[in-house]
Amino acid sequence: MKKALFIVALVATALCAKAQTNIQEQYDFNREHLTTTLEMFKADNWGSTFFFTDIYHPLQYSMPMGYYTEIARSLNFWQDTKLGALSAHAEWNGGQLANRAWLFGAEYFLHSQDFRYRLTLEVLYKTIVDNDQDVPMQFTIVWGCDDIFGVKGLAFSGFADFWWEKWTWGVKENGDPDVTNVVFISEPQIWYNIGQFFNCPNLNIGGEVEFAYNFAGAWRPVFGDNKGLTIAPACGLKWNF
Repeated sequence: MKKALFIVALVATALCAKAQTNIQEQYDFNREHLTTTLEMFKADNWGSTFFFTDIYHPLQYSMPMGYYTEIARSLNFWQDTKLGALSAHAEWNGGQLANRAWLFGAEYFLHSQDFRYRLTLEVLYKTIVDNDQDVPMQFTIVWGCDDIFGVKGLAFSGFADFWWEKWTWGVKENGDPDVTNVVFISEPQIWYNIGQFFNCPNLNIGGEVEFAYNFAGAWRPVFGDNKGLTIAPACGLKWNF
């Protein structure tokens, strides 16, 4: 019940703020679970706010088995200067099964003249509350492309994160702990606005492919071992509010 109220509150806040908000429902073929994602972005005179929440629904269980949330705020009081593309960045990550983390740093925003093509580069100090890390840093790339290949309504977007975090995956044959220290994840998405053909421009079909390396050790009880490289395709629907 608390999760449902939390999602309703986020949607109401985003809609009242006239933000770019969408909700996605995707099926993960490898892990055989559904993921509900609520996503919002809003720019203002002081910068921008972004958040998303994932809720995981493994098909073998009768209820959701975890959630993950990121909330980020970019601060930019100098948007009309030569440094307007550079912003300060603060972010919180966490969830039911994921480690909590605070991130602080800078981001640089690049775009085409018509904003059809967008790229954000982030360099962040990252402190993980519940786990160890060799280097307290994260590097992030976020991109978005509209009407790619000249096809109206076809969009390509996604992100890539690289950071340092220690995970122990068991014991090696020689008895030493099997420990990894770096993590990578990228989720390129492609969506097509199928609703444009029947007077429902909010509706999109598409999906994503998750490329991950040593990602989300805390999720092993639900999703299995994620050591090394894993590739997880998913497809579904997206509704733009």
